[in-house]
Amino acid sequence: MQVYTDINHLPPFKNAVITIGSFDGVHTGHMAIINELLREAKMVAGNPVLITFNPHPSQVISGRPPVNILSTREEKLGLLEKAGVPYVVEVPFTMQFSEQSAHEYIHQFLVKCFHPHTIIIGYDHRFGKGRQGDYQLLEEEGKQAGFKVKEIPVHLLRSAAISSTRIREALQKGEVEEASQLLGHPYFFSGTVVRGNQLGRTLGYPTANLQVAGAGKLIPGNAVYAVECTLNKETDILQGMMNIGVRPTVDGSGRVIEVNLFHFNRDIYEQTLTVTIKRRLRWEKKFPSLEALKTQLAADEQDAIRLFNPS
Repeated sequence: MQVYTDINHLPPFKNAVITIGSFDGVHTGHMAIINELLREAKMVAGNPVLITFNPHPSQVISGRPPVNILSTREEKLGLLEKAGVPYVVEVPFTMQFSEQSAHEYIHQFLVKCFHPHTIIIGYDHRFGKGRQGDYQLLEEEGKQAGFKVKEIPVHLLRSAAISSTRIREALQKGEVEEASQLLGHPYFFSGTVVRGNQLGRTLGYPTANLQVAGAGKLIPGNAVYAVECTLNKETDILQGMMNIGVRPTVDGSGRVIEVNLFHFNRDIYEQTLTVTIKRRLRWEKKFPSLEALKTQLAADEQDAIRLFNPS
């Protein structure tokens, strides 16, 4: 996959078929749109080009509440590559970019940079300052500029929009299995291993405390989860369990992410751990004593092991 970040120095795409969006999470709704893009490009023997933004527009435009993102830049690019997208143009989203008029957006951005054969967008797509541009304007300008406009079917567009909201809601509630179904893959995130209070060691369950990378990355609701992890760029899968929460039995102050890796005993401070969440084991709760917490951790471990080894 080729990724371009300088819109002033793009290659001459052949019969470019383009689509535009945030594609946060690259979930099943997005995949339907991507498949439309690839299919249309094949029909006209053209290059399928997916245009996305960095950072997420909600983090730049004032007046809009910033969303908790489902994928960091690196994660999104990795998912788009897996999806088979050959060309990605990542537009630096700035206030200046957002201030373009609708006509400037069409002619100084889309036409000048891509010379598109076909633009694939949704019927309710809005663009330009004040969101004045729409599908009808694109069609009108396309007749003069020589490009076609194709509408993403309503059911695909609604599926993508609904999926993004439902995924965020499910994750915030700790419903990771529902989120995984909507995403089309388990939810994951990466973080740097930092020093904690090392209480886990005294309980017999040492944990890697994570400081999550990526501004605004959505962290699931407070619970204990079965997880699979990878360390740095290593390919070995490490199984374990993770607690997200405030540790009410210990101190109840500050939200933390703690991962206990099974059969693992290495110093990994300052290294990167990527966590893939497989299932919620239970909700976070307060126990009457540390001994009771230790007993529950043993049960959590067995539940996770049975999940990973069902036979």
